[in-house]
Amino acid sequence: MGHNFNGRSAQQQRHLAKRAQKVDANHFFNLLTDPRMLGTVEAQMPEHRERRFPPTLTLAMFLGQIMSADGSCQNAVNEATVARLLAGMNPGSVNTSGYCQARQRLPQEMVSTLARQSGALLGEQTRQAWLWQGRPVKLVDGTTVSMPDTAENQARFPQHGQQEPGAGFPLARLVGVIALSTGAVLDAAIGPYQGKGTGEHGLFRGLKRCFVEGDVMLADSYFCSYFLIADMLKRGVDVLFEQHGARITDFRSGERLGARDHLVWWTKPARPAWMSVEEYRGYPDEIKVREVKVDKKVLVSTFLSPRKTPKAALGALFWQRWNVELDLRNIKTTLGMEALSCKTPQMCEKEFWAYLLAYNLIRLLMAEAALQAEVLPRQLSFKHTLQIWVAWSQRQFLYGSGEDTATLFVLIAQIRVADRPGRVEPRAVKRRPKPYPRLDRPRQQARMEIEKYGHAKKLRA
Repeated sequence: MGHNFNGRSAQQQRHLAKRAQKVDANHFFNLLTDPRMLGTVEAQMPEHRERRFPPTLTLAMFLGQIMSADGSCQNAVNEATVARLLAGMNPGSVNTSGYCQARQRLPQEMVSTLARQSGALLGEQTRQAWLWQGRPVKLVDGTTVSMPDTAENQARFPQHGQQEPGAGFPLARLVGVIALSTGAVLDAAIGPYQGKGTGEHGLFRGLKRCFVEGDVMLADSYFCSYFLIADMLKRGVDVLFEQHGARITDFRSGERLGARDHLVWWTKPARPAWMSVEEYRGYPDEIKVREVKVDKKVLVSTFLSPRKTPKAALGALFWQRWNVELDLRNIKTTLGMEALSCKTPQMCEKEFWAYLLAYNLIRLLMAEAALQAEVLPRQLSFKHTLQIWVAWSQRQFLYGSGEDTATLFVLIAQIRVADRPGRVEPRAVKRRPKPYPRLDRPRQQARMEIEKYGHAKKLRA
């Protein structure tokens, strides 16, 4: 195959470069968002020279890595090189050094701002029919992710305390606020797994700004605390949690509303160590909450009127809390964020926000498809949407076809998730792991022992 790259004029080369960058970057955002997102990209754009990997192209490649089954930097560079070749440009080198340096120059603030704005954009597109009793419900939950075992990552995100040095991986704790209606991540926080102020409550304190008057907070028993409920009430936000295991519920006390349904007053507990004296004084001495028992679970809520919010309605709403587990699974398993891949904590945090941005962009597609199909976004499949988008976007570039987004949304809406109320599955795996023991010592030490004593025997399957 012969290509006369050197014979092209400089002006023609610049024209081809702009065309390729538009296809790889701006085209990507145009299909998924509206001009407001592109405005944020331009506002957050750092000063940069004309390079092979400008910020918009670098961000698009970063997101492409996340959405690709092969998320390596080499694969991202290979795809960009082929794209340049098909556009009639000099493909350049397939070495990953330039792209990796471009990712390091990419401002984290740019990625995190886009992730948050994409969530806010989804909130603006939410239809009244998608809300619960006309009110937005926001899910809160936490999880953990690991990352490569480097000295820098260990210093910022130490491994689990029960693991021997050199035998574990750095571990980060994440807390996110997710919209029940669309599944969008509205905001999130990342911090070490262990240490002062690194628990889910500590990380959530930085996310309270997500909640405004009229919202409903839905979370598990870990968030059922006096101070958090008082904070939400002050903001005009109602809550629904499962009762914390440390609190005893006695339905014989309080103001009876029905069978296993009553109102009680909680008194202010002692001041926690992280709270200042001034903050503590600002909390009320008592708060009034409603406790109900539904499906063997005791729920705590600030919906005090059984007429406006019957017991059955609270139970049905709490049942939807499971959606946050599915959303975290989509981010961690479907997109692959269970283990971050970067070698430094700064890049790991940037990668974390890139995952959330990619997730929200797919949710934007799902929301538009749901709107056109007149269904709820939760009825559509995240994985199917991801697969359709990846296949469709690649062929848009390769064949230069028109932007038939209407057909794209029809394809997305064709697959609906199954409705499985009361589904119970065992928390166990059927496929047997490979019969090898776990590495419980530093790798260098294990190598020396192998050289001295040989390989250990395989475990029995």
